[in-house]
Amino acid sequence: MIKQFEKLTKAEIELLLKAPILVSVLATSGDHEISKKEKAEAVKFAHIKTFSADPLLLPYYKEVEKNFIIYFEEIVKKYAPFDDVKREALKKEIDTLNTVIAKLDKQFARTLHRSLSNYAEHVKKFDRVLLETFIFPIPIHGLSD
Repeated sequence: MIKQFEKLTKAEIELLLKAPILVSVLATSGDHEISKKEKAEAVKFAHIKTFSADPLLLPYYKEVEKNFIIYFEEIVKKYAPFDDVKREALKKEIDTLNTVIAKLDKQFARTLHRSLSNYAEHVKKFDRVLLETFIFPIPIHGLSD
């Protein structure tokens, strides 16, 4: 068990282990679907995090990676189709996640929150680059700048 999780309930721990997936599903579902390439990028980046994250978070990301694909499929199934109602429910689950993060040691909580924000930005950028590169290969003012 991760030391910082000792005072949390089983449900809170599971929610924390799903955090990168919740964030990536929200970040990539803005167009009401998640492509195979977006899913693959989320899985790849989660794997990379087990090696590149802040040393404080390495045990966390190793735990996340163990069930990443299972949790990813579960969350996609739970919130698909990604209409406004489902995305709002996903945002509420992320709000609950923020409440759980606030229960953690302050340094761990700040580091995790920053890492999850960076993770979301990476996934969003991948989605944007994919859109620009494959759908709009010619720069379009306002979209690609």
